[in-house]
Amino acid sequence: MALPVNRMIAAVVTALVLTLSTARAQSPEGSTADDTARLLAGLPPSSNSPLAVLTKNSAWLSHARYFDQIFAKQSAHLSKVREFSKEYLTDKHDTMLYLFSGPDFLYATSFFPNAATYVLAGLEPVGQIPDLTSLSPWAINGELRNLETSMGSLFNFSFFITQNMKTHLREGPVYGTLPILYVFLARTGKTIHELNLVSLDEQGNVQIADDLVTNKAARSAAPGVKIVFSDSNGPNQTLYYFSTNLADGSFERSGFAAFLAKLGPADSLIKSASYLLHKPQFANVRRLLLNSSATILQDDSGIPLAYFEAKRWQLQAFGHYAGPISMFAGFYQPRMAELFQSASPIEFGIGYRWRKNESNLLLAEKVPSPTSDEELAQHSHREGDGARTAASPKKTQKHPEGTRSLACRIARFFPFCW
Repeated sequence: MALPVNRMIAAVVTALVLTLSTARAQSPEGSTADDTARLLAGLPPSSNSPLAVLTKNSAWLSHARYFDQIFAKQSAHLSKVREFSKEYLTDKHDTMLYLFSGPDFLYATSFFPNAATYVLAGLEPVGQIPDLTSLSPWAINGELRNLETSMGSLFNFSFFITQNMKTHLREGPVYGTLPILYVFLARTGKTIHELNLVSLDEQGNVQIADDLVTNKAARSAAPGVKIVFSDSNGPNQTLYYFSTNLADGSFERSGFAAFLAKLGPADSLIKSASYLLHKPQFANVRRLLLNSSATILQDDSGIPLAYFEAKRWQLQAFGHYAGPISMFAGFYQPRMAELFQSASPIEFGIGYRWRKNESNLLLAEKVPSPTSDEELAQHSHREGDGARTAASPKKTQKHPEGTRSLACRIARFFPFCW
């Protein structure tokens, strides 16, 4: 029997309300940063997330299988990094600095898992991640493949290749370091609680930016992102990434130097840094790292041995120093070769010489300043043979003038060549 007109209208209205309510429940506003990170990492988002429907996409399923295989291999490698950390990085601090890093949170958290604040920095843009449900299946497929490619060199060699980063981190609707940071956070078991785009003023104060494109952060010399996360049921931790030039002048004008100076004693990691800290135009960031760090863990592309004063630093060598790869041959350090004659082994590869038996790490721990004449005398006695483990900063390594230009012409394949 036909329904009365008013009942038919009521039924239509009810159905429309239900449809709109369902649409709202599945709207982009329901997507969290954590769900987005998990989806990009090839892990299923929460079941009530509007992103859950994308896990039925064949491209995403293939992406998930690929990342499962890649991170299973990385887990075996990084477990050795974590073992090294537990044995040798015992005096850890709340702040962890990893400059010239790009988005490499993976090694930051593996070496220093319990830092309260991580600060990463590089030239690569922060980028953005749009509402993934608005993208076509074809577009999502392309973005997932792009993400895999941009991360490939870190998986294979332990560092990002600049040319890949320039190409893959500046293209498409999903771009920049943010999606890679998301993947590393999700794949290391972190839960993202809060995300804000930020910038720095000249005094190094953090400014929250709602929209990196329209906000003044887009014009800042140090645009960045702040991510609050936790590991399982652990305390909240904070990750900053800033896209900024670390060369003298830019380093100070951006406010980034002032920001770092406020953080207190830090544990610093430097690897695959294109030997920039050997160069005069990076004197200020080198000085800040030496002054602000309680611990510096680096490969030979970091701060030259000549800057570690014997009275201030205790040094320990790990692995094998074979010298720089050919394009950076001008940065060979004879005294590093001497120091590494008695180096302890390491069970993993890292840096430009990423093969296990070719890699080197230098652990520099700052010696507390003596407070009495007796302590000063004991300290001097302990450091009596310091010339074998550290050099005076007055003796700096000299390089032929042509070395830098040649290295930079070739170094389009490596990070941070000015």
